[in-house]
Parts: sequence; structure tokens; C-alpha cells
Amino acid sequence: MKKAAFLVMLITIISKLVGFAREIALAYVYGASAMSDAYLISQTIPLVIFSFISAGITTGFIPIYSKIQQNDGKLNADRFTSNLSNTLLLLATIIVVFVLIFTLPVVKLFASGFSGETLELAVRFTRITIFGVYFTALLNILSGYLRVHEHYLAPALVGFPMNFIIIASLFISTKTNVYIIALGSLLAIASQVVVLIPFLRQSQYRYQMVVDLKDKYLREMFLIALPVIIGTSVNEINVLVDRTMASTIAVGGISALNYARRLNGFVQGLVVTSLTSVMFPMISKMAAAANTKGLKRTVNEAIASMSLLIVPATVGAMIFAEEIVTLLFGRGAFTAEAITMTGNALFYYSFGMIAFGLRNVLARTFYALQDSRTPMINATVGVVLNIALNIILSRYLGIGGLALATSISAIVVVVLLFITLRRKIGGLGLTELIKSFIKIGFASVIMGVIAWGEFNFLRQSLGQNLALIIAICIGVVVYGILVYFMRIPEVDQTIAAVKRKLRARYDARSRSE
Repeated sequence: MKKAAFLVMLITIISKLVGFAREIALAYVYGASAMSDAYLISQTIPLVIFSFISAGITTGFIPIYSKIQQNDGKLNADRFTSNLSNTLLLLATIIVVFVLIFTLPVVKLFASGFSGETLELAVRFTRITIFGVYFTALLNILSGYLRVHEHYLAPALVGFPMNFIIIASLFISTKTNVYIIALGSLLAIASQVVVLIPFLRQSQYRYQMVVDLKDKYLREMFLIALPVIIGTSVNEINVLVDRTMASTIAVGGISALNYARRLNGFVQGLVVTSLTSVMFPMISKMAAAANTKGLKRTVNEAIASMSLLIVPATVGAMIFAEEIVTLLFGRGAFTAEAITMTGNALFYYSFGMIAFGLRNVLARTFYALQDSRTPMINATVGVVLNIALNIILSRYLGIGGLALATSISAIVVVVLLFITLRRKIGGLGLTELIKSFIKIGFASVIMGVIAWGEFNFLRQSLGQNLALIIAICIGVVVYGILVYFMRIPEVDQTIAAVKRKLRARYDARSRSE
């Protein structure tokens, strides 16, 4: 798992860097303004409306596909894939027609604070971007298919053409027509599916024109997916509530919240997405074979590896929140007010950074066990808590209060998931995990103190941005040295694996000479 996760992580790092360039381009061209708010809402609507459906179905797809392949062979498993894809495309058509007819009330639902030109732009953009649900439906199914067949890298590549197209459309829109950004977003989503086609051929996938709603596996998958759909839709309600409230707090509030979420999502994408994309198919097969011991070991490895990278990122984001925002977005149309709002939101999102990652890992463990009801219930508890905290905290902390509410609710959900999972499959070796976590936390705090001191010293002569980059690099080196000498199992195992590979290469070279 570690080798595949590392390769996926490497590609994801590059992809996320390109993705950051996209966010930087948006901030540079349109800042945190009414225009950027309208654009972001038009992107959110098709994703929110269909992503919770496709995410739920994809989660159910991998275990069911593994089961069909094991019991009935690949041909029948591929037929199931085609049947599911065609069914989702029919559902997507219904959604597109509905949104085209009721665009205005749909936009008002997602951004109640919009009015005038901002509302009109959001409506027109949405009528273009809503067609992206067709490609979103296929992307989730086909990415899951490739992961089952151990093509982990292919789904990680789809971000490259998408981000390049969006960046190009942003700059072209300033010279031509603002609606180019909506068309660019649609083309970008479509490009993700195109990237997967060559890899599907390598997996010898054969598409079939079949729609069988009575298929027993389709019904079985929907039984698994339904709680996931409900649970994921509950999570999307969080996004909806956050953005609706942000639209009433300040002009550009939606954009500021989005930029902060993207920064947090960058860390999640580098670490959590890479780990779970490899982990989920593996533990699904282990669950199907009743290999509980292997499943627990794999989940334990994923949690420990994630903590090793996310905890120091959390400390860094909390210490340098506004400075990071200034470095990445502080130019062009991105004003000082936008920097303050975004930095404030990033600081409070940081409190829940580790919880966001653990929630994804634990939820997928339940899905692999074909228990989608537990994550659904916990997600419902989380969204109720988030809405209540949104109302309270936004009065005192503004945009930051919305971010803090999201973090607190994520922490509560993770605690509930841990308790339930332990009851379901037994201990996960939490004692060792907690020991490692304490060591990692200690190393991260020392790293943060040293980095902050270096930053304050260097910025007097080098300027803020350069001082920040150097301070972060020093912090990374310090953290690496500390965890090396703290005897953390995951670090020791990684170092041992590297040494074995280097020794094997040296021995092979010596024999050839």
C-alpha cells in the first residue's frame, strides 16, 4: 500500500500545485468579490446536487464490484459497471432539466444573500455548468473501476487538464466575455473523463448499452449507497449552510471561505486522498474475504501515516494563516480585506484539519464493511451541530465562526466514529497510535516555535514572503530530524524500506560489474 500511496501522493502533489495555481489565478483576476462569488456558486450547484449521489454510489460500487468479480467473473462485473453508468446518466438528465427550469430558486437556495447583478450572473453561469453532472457521474464510477484494477495513478492525473483549462478560461474571460469561465468549467470537467479512457482500455473494460433497473446487484448497491447518499448529502448541507450564511455576512464572504477551504483541502488532497484511494479497494477486498486482522492493520497504517503529515501542517497553518494567504493570493484584485477574511477562516479550519482526514479514513472503513448506516447517522449529528454552531459563532467571529463550527463538528463526528468502529471490529491499537500522536504533536510544536522565531528574524531584512518560505523550509528540516530520533514506528518502517531498496540496487550493480 505504501508504495502505491507514495506514487499517488507524488502525482497528487503536482496536481494540487497546479490546482493552487488555478485558485491563485481566480484570486488575481477577480479577488474576493461579487463576481467570484457568483462564479463559485455556479460551480458549487452542479457538484452539490449530484456529488452526494455519485459519491454514495461510488462508495457502494467498489465493494459490490469486488464481490461480483470474485463470484461471477470480470465480464459480469463489467456489465454491472455499464448498467450503473447508464442509470446515473438517466438520473443526471432529470437533474439537468429540473435545474434549467428552476434555476433562479435553486441559486437563491444556495446563496440567499445574492441580488441584482450578482444573482443574474450566478443564474446564467449555472445554466451552463449544470451540464457537468453528466461527466461527474461517469468520473466517479470509472475512477472507482480503475482503482479496483489497481490503476491508482490514473484517477490522480485527471486534475491536470481540468486545472489548466480553468486557468486559461479565467484569463481569456477578462479579454473577451465573462461567460467563458462557465464554459471553461464545463469543458474542464469533461476533460477528466477523457483522461481515463486510455486506462480503461488497458483494464479491458467493455462498455455495454444496458439499463436493467431490476438487476439484483444494482439494487444491493443502492441499499448500501442510500445511507451514504443521505450521509454525504448531510455533509453537503454543511457547505450549503456555510456559503448561504457567508453570502449574508460580507460581499466576497463566499470567496474568502472558498479560498480557506481550498488551502485546507490542499493538505487533505496530498495526504488523505492519496491514502484512502489506495486503502479503500484493499480493505474492501479484505472485508469480502473476512480478513479483519489485515483490515485493522491497513487502517492503522493509514491513520498513523496521515497523522505524521497532517499534524505539522495543522500547526503551520495556525501559526502562519494570514502570511500563507498573503503569499499565495495577495496580489491583483485580492485586497487586504480579502486577505484578512481568508486568513481568519484558514486559522479556524486548521483546528479540524486532522479530524477532516480521520473522518474520511474511518468512514471508508465502515463502507468497506458494507456498513453505510453508521457514517450516515454520525454525519447527521455533525451537520445539526454545525448549523447550531454556525448561528452562534458567526455572530462573534464572522466568517471565521463558520470555519470553527465546521472544525468542531468534524471533531465530534470522528470521536463517534472511533467509538463505534472499536465496538464493531475490536481494538485498533489506539495505545500505540496515541503514543505516536503525542510524539508527532511534540515535534510539530517545536517545529512551529522555531519556524515562527526564524520568520520574525528574517522578515526584517528579507521581506515577508521570502522569510516565510525560508522559515517553512527550516521548520520542515527540524521536524524531519525530530521525528527521526523519536522512534516513531511509521518513520522507522519507511527508512528501513528505503535502506533495503538502496542496498538491493547496490548489490545488483555490484553483481553486474
